[in-house]
Amino acid sequence: MTADIVLLAEGSVLLIERGNDPYKGCWAFPGGFLEEGETIDECARRELREETGLDIGGLRQAGVFSRPGRDPRGWTVTVAFVAELPSRPAASAGDDAARARWFALNALPPLAFDHSEILQSILQRP
Repeated sequence: MTADIVLLAEGSVLLIERGNDPYKGCWAFPGGFLEEGETIDECARRELREETGLDIGGLRQAGVFSRPGRDPRGWTVTVAFVAELPSRPAASAGDDAARARWFALNALPPLAFDHSEILQSILQRP
């Protein structure tokens, strides 16, 4: 079980460059595996803080993604979280993120895992 965090602000989304395999060097949402004894909401806040240095309130669950093959490490279910912010806070890469950067939604790099699918699902919601 993992959590992926989609931060949106000013027509942009925050991505991290993965520092480890799989998809080392590719861009993805901040996120990671649930640790024993924590809730999925706690996992989302922890992973966001570890990988970007940000502590954002108002994260809300945006969906569960469980398509077989979505993660090359094996069957992995993720809960995607989203927050829409009024401005883009400065993020600094940490933990297993090599870089953290805001990208315009109309100029995204190729995304790791099924993160393009997750983003489209979130953007299509009313």
